[in-house]
Amino acid sequence: MIRVLIVDDQMMVREGFSVLLGAMPDIEVIGEAVNGREAVAQVAALRPDVVLMDIRMPELNGIDATREIVAANADAKVLVLTTFDLDEYVYQALRAGASGFLLKDASARQLAEGVRVVAAGEALLAPTVTKRLITEFAKSAALSPRPPATAQIGELTERETEVLVLIAQGLSNVEIADHLVVAESTIKTHVSRILVKLGLRDRTQAAVFAYEARLVEVGR
Repeated sequence: MIRVLIVDDQMMVREGFSVLLGAMPDIEVIGEAVNGREAVAQVAALRPDVVLMDIRMPELNGIDATREIVAANADAKVLVLTTFDLDEYVYQALRAGASGFLLKDASARQLAEGVRVVAAGEALLAPTVTKRLITEFAKSAALSPRPPATAQIGELTERETEVLVLIAQGLSNVEIADHLVVAESTIKTHVSRILVKLGLRDRTQAAVFAYEARLVEVGR
């Protein structure tokens, strides 16, 4: 059962998501929060698997709340809720440690699938809208770079570096396996080792790392 915390300052939004997710047999909504400060406290108390996090909220916004949750080494994965797919704040949320983003007008199926994907440690990095998002993030990161330590990159093998680049380009494990002509299980092993070596939470953060390390050119 995937335990979910819903964070939004609009009651109708919280109730709507709660009803949609509550109808899923494998998802349980364990709590709600009306702002980022309350979200941080709820994550510590309830220990959810996934946090659906709005960005614009009073007291503490979703970006800062995400940063605090990640800094506290919480196991919860943050899935950012946004009205527009190219909301500038989404880039900041990804850098803060969010595992992906979801549009507020997502269907019940898309919402549930997004929660499942993030809970499994995967990333919402499908080629279309999300690839565009990561590209824009990379442009923004270029203006205020935060380059990863050279030693961290050096810990990766040549194949692991290749897999990291493909993750950043939005490929799934199956697609990477097909591209490299290896078994999917092999790619899963590579991904796990990449995350451990770089101290990253999930594939989304791996993609962010790849762009900041300039392993991937903007727009490619």
